[in-house]
Amino acid sequence: MTTEAWIQALTDTRVGDRPEPETLKACCADVYASDWARMLLGDSFHPGGMQLTDRLAEMLTLRPGDRVLDLASGAGASAIHLADRFGIRPVGIDFSETTVERARAAASEAGSAAEFAVGDAEDLDFEDASFDAVICECSFCVFPDKVAVSSEIARVLRPGGRVGIGDVCRDGDLPPELETLFGWVACISDAYSAHDIAAALAGAGLRTTGEERHDDALAALISDIGGRLMTLEAGAKLGKLTLPAGMQFDEARRVRRAAADAVRRGVLGYALITARKPE
Repeated sequence: MTTEAWIQALTDTRVGDRPEPETLKACCADVYASDWARMLLGDSFHPGGMQLTDRLAEMLTLRPGDRVLDLASGAGASAIHLADRFGIRPVGIDFSETTVERARAAASEAGSAAEFAVGDAEDLDFEDASFDAVICECSFCVFPDKVAVSSEIARVLRPGGRVGIGDVCRDGDLPPELETLFGWVACISDAYSAHDIAAALAGAGLRTTGEERHDDALAALISDIGGRLMTLEAGAKLGKLTLPAGMQFDEARRVRRAAADAVRRGVLGYALITARKPE
């Protein structure tokens, strides 16, 4: 899917439309593989950056030599960082071939042992009990079948293995402009509450061991996006930046304002949740 195609797909969906699972996966993969996502979100693609990645690792008590699966690992920033910081052996999977190639190049440049492969979180290509831990940052909310993902996490974890989810949490009704494919890809429309994330993991036999709220990190990211939108728009007006067809700054600002208001009202937040597979 080209940049213009996914922008058109985001624009065409109506309020309340539920995307087909394969369309959603492809759109998410292409959006987050694009240069535009990096321009708007920075390198880590999740609230709190590496500070909250480190905190999630601490909550999981990651140890040197642990084999850790990073679901929807993107361009590999977290996996490469955790390999260096905690001495783990990470394997990252992502739905986008372009993103996986980018992650492999980043690992090679950093001299990191982190490995990356194309994969689907709903149908992991790993044997049972293959990992000491699983992490998933700001991606559980966009998986179409969260029950299947939870089951796959439990399957690939060794007995006593741990899982850490860092994700946008939703508690209550959203404004109409966020109930679209755009809102879904932006980690909002299908976000669960922290309680429901824990319940999905519990349904797969994983026992919750910790939860922390970091709503301020989400508010800060949304604020940063506002500043980056202004920079991109200024670059476009000065002719220093060529926009893909269909790019609409007015719509992007409207969604950003709605998201910021939802955080202020306590409807949207960000949580770190850990769980453990029984011995």
